[in-house]
Amino acid sequence: MNDYTESLARIAAAATSTHPGTARPRRLPPPVGPADIDAAERTLGFRLPPLLAALHTTVADGGFGPDYGLFPLRRAVARYDALRRTRLEEGAAWPWPEGVLPMADLGCAMPACVDCRTRDGTVLLFEPNPGDVDHAWYVLAPSLTAWFTEWLDGTGWFADEEEFTGDLAPWPYHRARSATARI
Repeated sequence: MNDYTESLARIAAAATSTHPGTARPRRLPPPVGPADIDAAERTLGFRLPPLLAALHTTVADGGFGPDYGLFPLRRAVARYDALRRTRLEEGAAWPWPEGVLPMADLGCAMPACVDCRTRDGTVLLFEPNPGDVDHAWYVLAPSLTAWFTEWLDGTGWFADEEEFTGDLAPWPYHRARSATARI
């Protein structure tokens, strides 16, 4: 038994529950297979956190979770690749950090991302709207398990109806991790 088995069961139950606006069961895409996870990891050049891989292979290939839900795996990989390539090729002031996979749409051009270089998958918020790269990265949760627990319990900042006010802890590693070239 792994440390996320209970979380996986709770997430699966919530993901397949009725849609709040329609009282009908949610229609989720089918899960991907282990070969899809392997292909994604080869393309990315790093492993996915075990809980994220398990969600895509046992629950559904995205479409559930906070706000607009997890991206399908291929879309997350394609977004990461595009962000890394574009930001590095253009020498942009906003290069994308290595190992930080955009995984969910939180609305208003703010993706939730998972730091795949951390053991438990630290969940980050990229909030570019204020226009300052040094004030665009925040820690949403210390792990994927904690992030999904907040979603299930209705206690995450995304459960609040108010606008994001920058009251999360900043993620200080974006510059160091953005300097890592991969083209």
